[in-house]
Amino acid sequence: MNAIAPSLEALAPARGTVQVPWPALLGSLSAQDADALERLAQARHVAEGRRIFSRGDTAHAVVALLDGQAASGWWHAERGLTAERVLHAPGWLALAGPWVHGQHGCDAVAQSQVLLVELPLDPLRAVLARHPMLALRFSDALAREVGRLESRLHELMHKDAGARLAAWICAQFAGRAQPSVLRLAERKRDIASQLGMTPETLSRLMRSLSDRGLIAVSGYTLRVLDPQGLRGLAGA
Repeated sequence: MNAIAPSLEALAPARGTVQVPWPALLGSLSAQDADALERLAQARHVAEGRRIFSRGDTAHAVVALLDGQAASGWWHAERGLTAERVLHAPGWLALAGPWVHGQHGCDAVAQSQVLLVELPLDPLRAVLARHPMLALRFSDALAREVGRLESRLHELMHKDAGARLAAWICAQFAGRAQPSVLRLAERKRDIASQLGMTPETLSRLMRSLSDRGLIAVSGYTLRVLDPQGLRGLAGA
C-alpha cells in the first residue's frame, strides 16, 4: 500500500447522479424517497493515499463511502494518520459531524482508490422536511452512529487490551458466510490504533491468543479456533 500523502488535493469530483446502495446506508426506502436522494447525490473519486477531508474543514455535506477502504483519525505531519476507524464500503464516513458542528472533527484518508457520495446539507434539509419517513431513516442512522461511539467509549474505559482485541475479532466475523476465517484487510498499525494500543502490544496479544488456542494467525489470515472462548474473553 502506498504511503499516505500529506496533500489535501484529491481527484477532480465527478459530479452527477449516481446509483447508491441506500438500503445498506439507511435501510429500506420508498421509491420516492430514494429518488429524492438520487437527485442530490454527488459522486467523488479520491486516489489512494489522498486525504478525503481534514479536521476543521467546513462540512458542506454528509459523506458516504461507496467503494474502497478509508480511515479516519488524526493526521500527524511526522507519523501520518493515526487511525481511529477503518471503514470498508458501503458505510457513512461523515454523518453526525456535519449536522452538529458544521465542520469535520477528524481527518479522513483514502486507503485505496475510493468512490464517495456526498449529499449537500442545505438541499438535504429541504428534502427531509418534505419526506418525513426519510427523515426518520436518517435519525435511525444517526442513532446507530451514536451507539457505535458509545460502545467504543465503553470498551476503551472498561475493557483491558486483550478483551478489546477479542471483541474486535468477534465483530469482524459478524454476519460472515465463512465465520471462522478472516483475511485482514487493514494494516496492523491501524488495527492497533483503533483499539488504543501500540502495534507491539497487538502482536504480543495475537501471540497470546494463539498460545491459548483461541485463534491461529498466518500472515494476514486469521482463523478462529475457539469462538466461545473468544466471545467469553471479549465479554460478549
